[in-house]
Amino acid sequence: MLTDVAVAVITKPDGTFLMAQRPAGKPYAGYWEFPGGKVEPNETVHAALLREIKEELGLEVTQAYPWVTQIFTYPHATVKLHFYRVTTWQGEPHPHEGQILSWERAETVSVEPVLPANGPILRGLSLPPVMGVSNLAELGEAMFFARLEMALRQGLRLVQVREKNLADAALVAIARRVTKRAHAYGARVMLNAAPEIALKAGVDGVHLTAQRLMQIEQRPAIDWCGASCHTREELDHAAALQLDYVLLGSVLPTASHPDAATLGWDPVRRFTQDYPLPVFVIGGMQASHLSQAWEHGAHGIAMLRGAW
Repeated sequence: MLTDVAVAVITKPDGTFLMAQRPAGKPYAGYWEFPGGKVEPNETVHAALLREIKEELGLEVTQAYPWVTQIFTYPHATVKLHFYRVTTWQGEPHPHEGQILSWERAETVSVEPVLPANGPILRGLSLPPVMGVSNLAELGEAMFFARLEMALRQGLRLVQVREKNLADAALVAIARRVTKRAHAYGARVMLNAAPEIALKAGVDGVHLTAQRLMQIEQRPAIDWCGASCHTREELDHAAALQLDYVLLGSVLPTASHPDAATLGWDPVRRFTQDYPLPVFVIGGMQASHLSQAWEHGAHGIAMLRGAW
């Protein structure tokens, strides 16, 4: 039997999120988890989230976005964990059920042990909400690197190098330059190329085209791996390979393809419903679209021209 659970990733503007230690008398007592609880009969997941956070912590949630959904089997139960990003609330958290609370960061979680189901969640939380996709072909090399520097100074922390007109050697050289600058700011770099090229370039991970994604049967042996997806079949394959994220689009018309077919926002919500991986949406995105992306279940946005 599958038990639906509403789970809150309560996040401050500085990126820290709240974790709670399970009290004595409960399964996995002493383990750390995100606050939440079971969905009652005839109750929506969102309503359960609001109720549980009020009961457990005394908080009135005022803004919560659907994020990812994970199914995990424990010895005592199989749970369907509906994670929400809670960004605004009223009150200060108080442990109403005897929990110990701690504000943590994804890259430096200091509490342990953490419930097994939360491992992929912590990894997903380390992904920034905005991805910049390189646009060297249009801007020119000098202008692109100047704008990359500016974007990194302003807080961009995830870059995808996507330059399909470059030969492998030139692509590796550009990716290495981008990575050197990005790492100086603590940013992560993905290379849109074959996995072996990404490894040669020394980037943080590989971004697969939809075609490459559907040609492989196991996750590439590289630290981070994402993929572009346009269909349910591609999304399901990325999830089966346990990739770190997917890029879904095109959502809105773009400057380069104003008349091309687009998904629109409603299909984004259908695609992200009950999906286990963080989803970035792409296509006509501007910074102002971020909250709309969150409302439709996306982790964040990816921008080509808008990032630079």
